[in-house]
Amino acid sequence: MVAAQPTSHFVIDTLADLVHINSVNPAYRDGVSEAGVAEYMRHFFHEYGIETVEQTVLTGRPNLIAKLPGRDPSRRVVFEAHMDTAGVEGMSIQAFEPEVRGGKMYGRGSCDTKAGLAGMMCAMASLVQEGHTPPCEIWVAGTADEEFSYRGVLRLCEGLRANGAIVAEPTSLRLVIATKGCVRFRMVVHGKAAHSSKPQLGVNAISQMAKVVSVLEQDAGSLADKTHPLLGPETFNIGTITGGTQVNVVPESCVIEIDHRLLPGEEPEGILQRYRDLIRNIPGVRAEVQPLLQDIPLETPTESAVVLVASEILASLGLDEKPCGVPYGSDASKLSRAGVPSIVIGPGSIDEAHGPTEFVECAEVEQAFEFYRKFMLAFA
Repeated sequence: MVAAQPTSHFVIDTLADLVHINSVNPAYRDGVSEAGVAEYMRHFFHEYGIETVEQTVLTGRPNLIAKLPGRDPSRRVVFEAHMDTAGVEGMSIQAFEPEVRGGKMYGRGSCDTKAGLAGMMCAMASLVQEGHTPPCEIWVAGTADEEFSYRGVLRLCEGLRANGAIVAEPTSLRLVIATKGCVRFRMVVHGKAAHSSKPQLGVNAISQMAKVVSVLEQDAGSLADKTHPLLGPETFNIGTITGGTQVNVVPESCVIEIDHRLLPGEEPEGILQRYRDLIRNIPGVRAEVQPLLQDIPLETPTESAVVLVASEILASLGLDEKPCGVPYGSDASKLSRAGVPSIVIGPGSIDEAHGPTEFVECAEVEQAFEFYRKFMLAFA
């Protein structure tokens, strides 16, 4: 790899290189690891004389952090993007053969979120190429495991001190300061097996689950009573249901899996307890709640320096500078919980993330590069 000049073509070429690397999260079919992207990042930054540090997250799955010193060594801003992608099953294009058509880059991860990562990498490289020393220390962190359980960003947060963070996700270059949290859990209803010719000798877990679902649906109607100005109400969805073994046996168990999106001010454990209390009060039903995944909400104050600087730069680029919220989560909430004021901004639309023809507008990638570059030079 030869150090390239910092041009918009440079960032598109870097994005193509990243898309070409399979980094499907190992939790999904045909998944590998993030190691290939981490290795690419290491070589990329080496060409510009930029120090890199590797953090072990899991065996063969590192975080990779590039560090550029600033004039004030006591201050730091972190640019973070995850290196893993969703799976490729069901894609109708070549997942790892990046192609530009009609001003769009196609390929798995092009939108979510290698476009943001490429923009951040090239922005840091451009500062070195142009001889700029940023006002404070800059980190560009490629993290592992965002698409499954956030273990990469949790590792990054261990002992982290920073004055702000920008997390790359496909926000269509909107300034996101609020995101919903997420609680996913399994609800198991226990019945009693019996021969279907004498169902009175058993307890039908599916019938019991029907009572549970009715109560949950009634309760979900109350979620609209509490809303957030940027995020709207909490939401609830039953995504799967399984139960029984065969048609002539009274089923002894039935299981549903639930996704609950929560608002800032709510804690995941409080949501789980709410559901435990609901099922405890259903007569004759034996059920339990089994947590699957928890993610906290994000709400960064509009007066935070990271928000104010980002808004000014977006306005200077002719982009929408007004802060907004989104219903999905990201690594930003974990950085925020670690005491680092964080925002989410990146090229691409969330509607294309994980899609069968995932793509990102090349013009947005170029604008993201310019936004990240200006932020690195302005955040003091």
